Amino acid sequence: MTAASLSRVPCTVVTGFLGAGKTTLIRHLLENAKGKRLAIIVNEFGDIGIDGEILKGCGIDTCPEENIVELANGCICCTVADDFVPALDQILSLTPRVDHILIETSGLALPKPLVQAFQWPSVKSRVTVDGVIAVVDGPALADGRVANDMDALQAQDETLDHDDPVEEVFEDQLACADLIILSKSDLMDAAGSARANAVIGKHVARAVKIVPTSQGKVDPSVLLGLGLAVEDEIENRKTHHDDELDHEHDDFDSFVIDIASVSNPDELAQRVATAAEEENVLRVKGFVEVGGKPMRLLLQAVGPRVNHYYDRAWTAEDDRRSRLVVIGLKGLNRPAIERILAG
Repeated sequence: MTAASLSRVPCTVVTGFLGAGKTTLIRHLLENAKGKRLAIIVNEFGDIGIDGEILKGCGIDTCPEENIVELANGCICCTVADDFVPALDQILSLTPRVDHILIETSGLALPKPLVQAFQWPSVKSRVTVDGVIAVVDGPALADGRVANDMDALQAQDETLDHDDPVEEVFEDQLACADLIILSKSDLMDAAGSARANAVIGKHVARAVKIVPTSQGKVDPSVLLGLGLAVEDEIENRKTHHDDELDHEHDDFDSFVIDIASVSNPDELAQRVATAAEEENVLRVKGFVEVGGKPMRLLLQAVGPRVNHYYDRAWTAEDDRRSRLVVIGLKGLNRPAIERILAG
């Protein structure tokens, strides 16, 4: 290993489909960093940053808020020059110097164009890709889906002569992975776990380890410090989009819905599940004000599977509006979803 490579800051790219558990995994890494100074670039497909706010709420001394940079104006693989490089510059200017950078891509991002950006001379001289981690939804794979709610894919134009876009994104993420995190393993029995592993095996050409997890609990030493310099051999990882100069996400819609303060979080969760089932919503996430409660409610949904909990107290600086990011395939019926969520 050369002196130049030792001076570069290692970066871990965390990829994975919508709701697979990327933010949960990264939060666990932050809470168990053992003194390592971390920085995070969070990319979201929606118009407001929910995942970044979740991570900022951790209160970890070795990853203060200024070490978390949010990119919420597009998919990072499409906006590398405009968004990623300036974010990287911001992080590398921090004092004290960070030890490791985590990059959480949006659920719709392709890892390969991002890793290829590390080949640029102005980038390669300063940072290196330590490894690419793909997080996959174990229970969904066990049921033969890449995400919890795949019914929305039936809305795809039947004239398309290639695989469903969601499937392509999933396969491209696995194709670039150095390690695969099989999330929510506590929600599967042995047979389900075997089915999920079999699905992954069909899409992985290289010898890639699969690590089952629950609540994102993985020893940081398993994920960080791989030292693979992935940018040097990313061209060998073949994906669906290798022959495309650019790619679009026109198959997906995302928008933000403001709702009134709620009195019963369980009733809101049921409305979110109903919207997912009736209107082909893939993902919902946001912060909600609960009447009479000083705590902020964090709500996240993958298809009709909804989780919610109070993550921290509201502060004087917070915008206490209840806002939910909704993501799904093109053609979402926004008025209908708003009516369902409003109750």
